[in-house]
Amino acid sequence: MIEAEGLTKRFDTRLAVDDLGFRIEPGEVVALLGPNGAGKSTTMKMLAGYLIPDAGRARIARHDVALRPVAARRALGYLPEGAPGYGEMEVAGFLGFVADLHGLRGAGRASRLDFAIGRLALRGVLRQPIDTLSKGFRRRVGLAAAVLHDPPVLMLDEPTDGLDPNQKHEVRGLIRELSPGRTIVLSTHLLEEVEAIASRALVIAAGRLRADDTPEGLLARSCHHGAVSFDTADGPAALAALEGMEGIGECRIDPQDGRVLVLAGARPPDPEAVLHRLAAGKIAIRALRIERGRLDEVFRALTHQAPEAA
Repeated sequence: MIEAEGLTKRFDTRLAVDDLGFRIEPGEVVALLGPNGAGKSTTMKMLAGYLIPDAGRARIARHDVALRPVAARRALGYLPEGAPGYGEMEVAGFLGFVADLHGLRGAGRASRLDFAIGRLALRGVLRQPIDTLSKGFRRRVGLAAAVLHDPPVLMLDEPTDGLDPNQKHEVRGLIRELSPGRTIVLSTHLLEEVEAIASRALVIAAGRLRADDTPEGLLARSCHHGAVSFDTADGPAALAALEGMEGIGECRIDPQDGRVLVLAGARPPDPEAVLHRLAAGKIAIRALRIERGRLDEVFRALTHQAPEAA
């Protein structure tokens, strides 16, 4: 449903996107993940036809964005960063204007407006100017405009950036509700967004693709994946008791939360063997768990020291 082949974009002397290629299949929810300045928004603008690439091509629902721009845009609902709109317009007037732009008429127009307004819970603010709305509601209006013509593809640029935790939870829930039957790609620099929404992540830094994996696959790249961790009142004694234990890598006290971490060596550590060794040393522990891995660690490794892009 979304294809990028060799997309390249330069602004003066700065290379924003560098020979970027990927393919997103029907029904996927994909996070375009990268640090600020990685080239995510530039990539989305090229996919949406807003920017012309210096090289490469993009397709939306098999329509070449450059050769068949109208067909590509009909298949696309696009929420730009910040959900821009006409601030002086009331919500009802703005959504009616968007419906007119998409050529919606008659009963079909009324049905789609009713769906978007109802699904995004906008009935209570229809007569308010957009500039008077909270950030969360402006995102709702932007999402309503993006889905109004019932597109099979949604592209959302930083949909939760700048929102408070409650607003982020709300918008993520709305995206999950909108995902059945659609292909969704969202750009973000927020790691929690990947686990909360996405089934797959494309990690971008300096305009280049650094990784293409599921959230679980990315977590498996972490040195903390499969590690055993536990709380204890005597961390140094626990480290001493585990010293030299066969089959484990490194043991250390996590500076983040004070838990003892038993990292994998050639294979993941055996929790029962760890418990046996600690019991033999009379070390009392609590809350033992197997670590899933840490996305922040993987993210830093993939994007560290990448040249800055626009």
